[in-house]
Amino acid sequence: MLLVIDLGNTNTVLGMYRGEELVRSWRVTTDKSRTVDEYGILIHELFRLSDIHFHDIRDVIISCVVPPMLNTLEGLCRDYFKLKPYIVGPGIKTGMPIHYDNPREVGADRIVNAVAAYEKYRRSLIIVDFGTATTFDFISPRGEYQGGAIAPGLVISADALFQRASKLPRVELSRPPQVIAKNTVNSMQSGIVYGYAGLVDGIVQRMKHESKEDSLVVATGGLSVLIAPVAQTIDEIDPNLTLEGLRIIYSRNKGV
Repeated sequence: MLLVIDLGNTNTVLGMYRGEELVRSWRVTTDKSRTVDEYGILIHELFRLSDIHFHDIRDVIISCVVPPMLNTLEGLCRDYFKLKPYIVGPGIKTGMPIHYDNPREVGADRIVNAVAAYEKYRRSLIIVDFGTATTFDFISPRGEYQGGAIAPGLVISADALFQRASKLPRVELSRPPQVIAKNTVNSMQSGIVYGYAGLVDGIVQRMKHESKEDSLVVATGGLSVLIAPVAQTIDEIDPNLTLEGLRIIYSRNKGV
């Protein structure tokens, strides 16, 4: 089986593939202080609960936007899986031209998402990934990564409001019953959720106008299920887009 790992600033998502089938996936907190052995124990427990064993893993591919963690993940693969992982980055074959001033600056997760979405839809795309930061990526009808935008993530925005406004409490990130709220908690939720939906719609509409393309808009990331239903511009939600992109890139590099 193939283990795919998407290590982000806040969460790490792991997926187990048997061929093209996603058998199981897990989401855990990214912790830069964890050692190789601590990650080994964590993954062993996740596997045990799903009746999966270390020796079932034939290959690993990793997307990582936290460079200090790469050595830890490579050590994990070496010590526990007895293999060298594929790392998404310079030198790996993605099958997608990257039209960015410096292609090395593009986060690995953004390229992985783009590869997966274009493989699935084969058309002009805008991909909105709701993570620690919210990223917007434009893919041309020919499957070229053209660039995009980066905005503060939903959690970052909510935390800033709580930390900088003395009398406002920390609130759950959920959709309030109405926009014109009747109490402080719902008022904050209204501003956060509907305000963020407005941010998403505004950037997407400007991208469509600038590119002159009627792009399909695909949302992914942990908070996509919260914002996508209230945003007016999102067409599809695909929570496993990054995992699928890792599988596709692995298949393009296996044996190369």
